[in-house]
Amino acid sequence: MTKQQASCGTWTSPISAAVVAAGATPLASLTLDGANLYWLEGRASEAGRSTLVGSTGELTPAPFNVRSKVHEYGGGAYAVAGGVAWFSNHADGRLYRVEAGGAPVALTPDNAHRYADFVVDAGRQRLVTVREDHSCGGHYPINTIAAIGFDGLETVLVDGNDFYAAPRISPDGRQLAWLCWDHPRMPWEGTELWLADILQDGSLANGRLVAGGPQESICQPEWSPGGLLHFVSDRTGWWNLYRYEHGVVHALCPRAAEFGAPHWNFGGSLYGFRSEHEIVCAYVENGVSKLARLHGGELIDIATPYQEVRELRVNAVSVALLGGAPTIALELARIDLDTGTHAVLARSIGALPPAGFLSVPRSIGYPSANGRTAYAFHYQPANADFAPAAGELPPLIVIGHGGPTGMATSTLKLATQFWTSRGFAVLDVNYGGSTGFGRAYRDLLKGQWGVIDVEDCVAGARYLAEQGLADPQRLLVRGSSAGGLTTLCALAFHDVFKAGACYYGVSDLAGLDADSHKFESHYNQYLIAPPERADAVYRERSPIHHTDKLDRPMIFFQGLDDMVVPPQQSETMVEALRSRKLPVAYITLEGEGHGFRKPDSVVRTLEAEWYFYLRVFRLPIPAGLPAVHIDNLSEKLPAKLPPA
Repeated sequence: MTKQQASCGTWTSPISAAVVAAGATPLASLTLDGANLYWLEGRASEAGRSTLVGSTGELTPAPFNVRSKVHEYGGGAYAVAGGVAWFSNHADGRLYRVEAGGAPVALTPDNAHRYADFVVDAGRQRLVTVREDHSCGGHYPINTIAAIGFDGLETVLVDGNDFYAAPRISPDGRQLAWLCWDHPRMPWEGTELWLADILQDGSLANGRLVAGGPQESICQPEWSPGGLLHFVSDRTGWWNLYRYEHGVVHALCPRAAEFGAPHWNFGGSLYGFRSEHEIVCAYVENGVSKLARLHGGELIDIATPYQEVRELRVNAVSVALLGGAPTIALELARIDLDTGTHAVLARSIGALPPAGFLSVPRSIGYPSANGRTAYAFHYQPANADFAPAAGELPPLIVIGHGGPTGMATSTLKLATQFWTSRGFAVLDVNYGGSTGFGRAYRDLLKGQWGVIDVEDCVAGARYLAEQGLADPQRLLVRGSSAGGLTTLCALAFHDVFKAGACYYGVSDLAGLDADSHKFESHYNQYLIAPPERADAVYRERSPIHHTDKLDRPMIFFQGLDDMVVPPQQSETMVEALRSRKLPVAYITLEGEGHGFRKPDSVVRTLEAEWYFYLRVFRLPIPAGLPAVHIDNLSEKLPAKLPPA
């Protein structure tokens, strides 16, 4: 069938904004209770609430929303043991107890406490959890590890540090391990792994440091079935697996690969025990995940169709995982470890678009500033019905991920295919600072946020243009959160991109410090500068102080309930651009925080961004695409706007 030639960016696609919004069901937080598997599913049609699902069906009916707000990013919002589930409800922060077929019953009062990362201490009839106390009246909450009896009585077990995570009880119930760290470090900079004995009355004694420190990041402590403590450490420069035995730490599989991930959320799991002597794990090499067995120091890959393994849980016979690949949207699968039988239990997208409308990315490395190599996934336009006009190169959207210690993956995302199926190329960049390439690569961003990330995005755009894979006159940059700062800095300090889209992005670093929540309140000391140098460097890096350098059209998107990057960050930037008579659009969303969950919000933002690009590049507007008000944009926009 002959394809119709049409301008890139205007192609008709079955991957509508409504398909993007309605087609993806968030899947997260796997838990095994014996042979029974539980997980969280998002309900897009119910304002994005998260519900607990198991083999017996849904345990938490509306309006319950299984979500924790500890550290604002949450995670680890439920636990299950013996068929009984305990969960944090987002609306009130209280813990609830529920059994299959029953109604949730509140366990804790409405006391301004938040809870995450529960472990069930059945012998003592209690939960052990990370608790965040917002009732103290100070600017920041107090974090502890606490015990919550099945009768609701709360007892603090460990305090004194700024942050805690991953309380884990030994199989015999006699020891508790946990992670902690203090300001100004983030957990991927330096954490400590502690161990204590649990006394007869449930209190702790003989606490001792096992591993970690200011320059060593520990994550995911777990106990083997026989009672040996395991953990992941980046002491060699890579997050590798270790065992603690008789006071000695043993490396299990030294390798230039990542067996762990940054602690943004609670409850993450990338390894588990099939037996005392065999671990099933996921590891990342060059940005791609693999599943493997680790036995006797030998790492043996397990064949799967996945290139991303986001989470896994293991028992003696199988591994359950959340995985994805370029042609597989995130799905929940169970793999029999003896036969290799692969069963899909849930899919984030029930029906995929036709294959002819899906762009399969290639993983690339390319030269960046100062001799560095940067990494990215490059997507070409793909549409079964359309091809570029004769001699036309596609416009390119360069994406800087959030985090900024996050990681771009190749798992099928309808939001990316929305663009590629309309004739845009996409470059999803793992700039210096990203996870998946070792600590040295992650630490490239130390003191260089707004520099390294920007250089790598700029270099990627130039690289593809030089390769004849993108139109150098139609280079776009977009990003959310930390990626929003990347977007703004790329437009302010480099003359490469022709327009940009900023989703709840950082524009004023000093303002971010003033408004930020506890978890990230000192993060800029790592990313930007220590306090004694902060004022000067903040001003140098903050786009809000360099609006005179901005001469490109921009669109901003902002949730009005965002506590991570408050709305005033976007509002101040928009007003500055308006005052300079620059083309700017501003879309605000009520009831949305840091990230948009409601289907209407996803539809509105995607369509608005597309409309904005079409107007900027003077391309035809498809019938039915809602118009967006763009200040200061004339019909005859010059190729480059003159300074005010």
